[in-house]
Amino acid sequence: MEAPSTTHDEPAPSLWRDTSLSTVIAGFVAVLIGYTSSAAIIFQAAAAVGASTAQISSWLWALGIGMGVTSLGLSLRYRMPLLTAWSTPGAAFLATSLPGIPIEEAIGAFLFSALLITLCGVTGLFERLMRHIPSAIAAAMLAGILLRFGLELFNVMERQWLLPLVMLTAWVVGRRLWPTLAVPGVLLTGVVVALLQGQISAQDIPLTPTLPVFTAPVFNPMTMLSIGIPLFVITMATQNLPGVAVLRAAGYQPNSSPLMTWTGGATLLLAPLGGYALNMAAISAAVCLGPDAHPNPKKRYTAGVAAGVFYMAMGIFGATVTGIFNALPSILVLALAGIALLGTLSAGLASAFEKSEQRDAAIVTFLLTGSGITLLGIGGAFWGLVVGLTVLKITSAKATS
Repeated sequence: MEAPSTTHDEPAPSLWRDTSLSTVIAGFVAVLIGYTSSAAIIFQAAAAVGASTAQISSWLWALGIGMGVTSLGLSLRYRMPLLTAWSTPGAAFLATSLPGIPIEEAIGAFLFSALLITLCGVTGLFERLMRHIPSAIAAAMLAGILLRFGLELFNVMERQWLLPLVMLTAWVVGRRLWPTLAVPGVLLTGVVVALLQGQISAQDIPLTPTLPVFTAPVFNPMTMLSIGIPLFVITMATQNLPGVAVLRAAGYQPNSSPLMTWTGGATLLLAPLGGYALNMAAISAAVCLGPDAHPNPKKRYTAGVAAGVFYMAMGIFGATVTGIFNALPSILVLALAGIALLGTLSAGLASAFEKSEQRDAAIVTFLLTGSGITLLGIGGAFWGLVVGLTVLKITSAKATS
């Protein structure tokens, strides 16, 4: 009689036991990176289509709630740190392509793109594609994606050396004395130093929740083709593909089909409120995938749960969160992002170059991805993958001949 009760009650205490300060901080840092690195692009995309202030707030509400529910739900369901994000390249594309297009037609294009993503999940097409990507190539792409964050940690020292240097020192000391709390210590150190320097201003931070605004979609075939299809391709190629590859490079092997189905389905529901594209996260998720989040990989899913909670809070109180982020100095955010990703970057590099027969392809993938180039409107992560696979095919054929 007691066994079924124990099994039924296991998830709640398991989540409680598995959650630690380091996973909560990792979830917070992941959300911090996601919002501070590209929230401005969301504003630009919404403004490009003529959205009102209330509609722009609704976009942030829909994206925050969507990322929160999917990150929390998927992480709990599959016991992996499965973080979702908005499509930053998609937002950049929209910011340059939406001017002159009515917002109702843009919403229709968002729905069309979401439908295509959902179909990729339901049919299993995306999962079949992922099976043909070797772990070395995936790891090299992960390292390339994170490279600019690691470099930015030192680039910011040209503008202001004290704050990032103190934060880096705190990380080194933390890794020596309390490895699981190294990143939280960096965040605390950065905030204290910024406060002492008078770089944090907490004035004029609103405390009002954001309300969603429904916009009825209009399905214009030309807009669906010119906006919907490119948005679909950009989201799949530059977001979902690296997002799943990052997970596999970190040792997790999720079935990507339900991930595409849930993110596409969530976008279908939230698009009329401004949720233009939800996808698997790569850069922000990487914070939750390394040993800094938790030494035990099986417990890192709680970082995804924590991120989901923070995402939803940010969606509900979008204006408040925006004010808080604006109060933090950009140097602190850039340094924190770079330090938080150092462990994952080093692990990706180690995995990418572990097998000598795949190193040529891995170095090409790493450098092309890290270059940050954009060709035909598609970012370097996609091209790094394509060229890396091509090089691997050629070098493997040479080795066997």
